[in-house]
Amino acid sequence: MNYILFDGPNREALLPFTYTRPVADIRIGILTIREKWELFLGATTTTITEDYLSDKFPMVEMEENIMINSSYLPSNELVSQIKNLSNNQVIYDGDTIVAFYNLEDQEVDFDVFETMQCEDSILKVETTWDIFSKNAAAIIADFELITAGRTSAQIPERTEAFNTDQIFIEEGAQLPSCILNATNGPIYIGKNTEIMEGSLVRGPFALCEGSILKMGAKIYGPTTIGPYSKVGGEVNNSVFFGNSNKAHDGFLGNSVIGEWCNLGADTNNSNLKNNYAEVRLWSYETENFAKTGLQFCGLMMGDHSKCGINTMFNTGTVIGVSANIFGSGFPRNFIPSFSWGGAKGFTTYLTAKAFEVANVVMSRRGLEFSAQESAILEQVFEQTSVYRKD
Repeated sequence: MNYILFDGPNREALLPFTYTRPVADIRIGILTIREKWELFLGATTTTITEDYLSDKFPMVEMEENIMINSSYLPSNELVSQIKNLSNNQVIYDGDTIVAFYNLEDQEVDFDVFETMQCEDSILKVETTWDIFSKNAAAIIADFELITAGRTSAQIPERTEAFNTDQIFIEEGAQLPSCILNATNGPIYIGKNTEIMEGSLVRGPFALCEGSILKMGAKIYGPTTIGPYSKVGGEVNNSVFFGNSNKAHDGFLGNSVIGEWCNLGADTNNSNLKNNYAEVRLWSYETENFAKTGLQFCGLMMGDHSKCGINTMFNTGTVIGVSANIFGSGFPRNFIPSFSWGGAKGFTTYLTAKAFEVANVVMSRRGLEFSAQESAILEQVFEQTSVYRKD
């Protein structure tokens, strides 16, 4: 069977992260949503997404296909339901389509489909803040999936560990002298990672392949550090997608950081309003600030964005793609893509300069800033021009 993941109705609610990737390639827990589905299904997947992303994330259609809404995370029950789908059958969650069976070139008319409902308890990512607020459940599910039937590498003698049954260490990981506390949730240490001396880690926590925790880091779960990232200072309930750095002291809480981001030394974000009120976040759907239902909510930073040393972010700040923030004071809590500046105001960060930086940053990791990547960011620049005011 051919499985195709589609963006679904929540794509705009997941901006700025879905400006540069399909919903399927959001990381929550240890794995991306796509990686979860492929492990459960035992098959590769392709994607239906925005046209400008389709060169990088193509769709492959075959004679028989099952379409899956990428906002939904797999479970044994849901995967069993999906694998048993046949022609003209669809699975709903209330009024939302979760998955359906589709023949190539067949016109889809859901009015004639046989309908089924999925379980109410299914985990789904509908908003940006779901990525950190549901990260504990996602880490626990991924930990069980990844470690089932496997044996962890040994915990070094000088590393202090609590609830060791819930700690899994992949080969090549170095953790010479740190404290791992899995009392409140599992701790996953990926391949060729390093936890430097004096680091304190509380689960649920995931350190993905090739990433580094700097000396004396203080990590409160549920937190995920995606592949090839460097993180130091104090972090609480946050998700780094990958290839991003917060290498120095400073606090980050209840936040989501995209790829190729860098937080300068002593960057801090507020995750709680002084009056303890509900946090509102910028919504690209309504072009206004939306209620989150959360008391704790920090920073949402899109891919390729950077901030200078001593940057301070207000509670519930949203930063688009390829923004560069610096200077004293608190910048506003919605910073459009390709913005350059800080509390004193912003100008447009021209693509020529932004791409020059992206090329340098990616080449340091042995990767090419390709014409394909450039074309995607050019589209993001055009789409987000309405938000920028020079």
